[in-house]
Amino acid sequence: MLSALILLNLGGAVSLNICSFNIQSFGESKVSKPHVLDIIVESISRCDLMLILEIKDAKGKAFDQLMTLLNSRSRTRAETFSSVISERLGRKTYKEQYAFIYRKKTLTVKAVYQYPDTQSGDEDAFAREPFVVWFSAPNTEIKDFVIIPIHTVPEAAVKEIDELYDVYQNISQMWQSDNFIIMGDFNAACGYVPKKQWMNIRLRSESEFVWLTDDNLDTSVKTSTKCAYDRVVLHGEKMIAAVNPESVEVFNFKDEFGLTEQEVNIIYKTM
Repeated sequence: MLSALILLNLGGAVSLNICSFNIQSFGESKVSKPHVLDIIVESISRCDLMLILEIKDAKGKAFDQLMTLLNSRSRTRAETFSSVISERLGRKTYKEQYAFIYRKKTLTVKAVYQYPDTQSGDEDAFAREPFVVWFSAPNTEIKDFVIIPIHTVPEAAVKEIDELYDVYQNISQMWQSDNFIIMGDFNAACGYVPKKQWMNIRLRSESEFVWLTDDNLDTSVKTSTKCAYDRVVLHGEKMIAAVNPESVEVFNFKDEFGLTEQEVNIIYKTM
């Protein structure tokens, strides 16, 4: 799946650009190609907080190289980024990691939590269990918020999206925060989530959750595909009020950097 970057703006006197990006098979081969890495770094630099999905680097070196290059291009020390990354997640031999990259002058991490996925009678609901992070943003309208990230398995998208409701309940009982963002690659379109199945997804049917991304939104950079794979969901009155729904946009790096579809395919297929 060729995914664009999803960006939302958390408003207030000091605003935050919060993004989600499935780079697809991010590893040593990608960081070894300067033109590929430049596009990734430039995309991350647009954001104050970036969720990176599908890090598939068994040696654990590629992400560190990405962070080094990103910070080497910061104009001042005050503009540098920090990060937090999950363990390698997945069933059997296939593994991925979630990572958050954030501007140190604006955000700090209050806590992290690897969802255990051991709910009685419903164990191992996720192929890649959410790596949940609680952020502090003292200079913004919303002083703290929790992000629950997800990269579903396409054939299990309905079940995994529904299970995010249980993750939210688990976290809300454990941490004293009312502000939640659930975001990532839901694979929530184009056959993976049939229209008749939406009523069976609690994250969608419960009115307390606000979906910022429309079902008709195209989050793919592939010309032949128009699918709302990537989603952003909010919970919490203050959080919902602080985000202008119109601020949510798809950053199509193919168009932004003047790439051909062949060039995009090369970038994404670089393993």
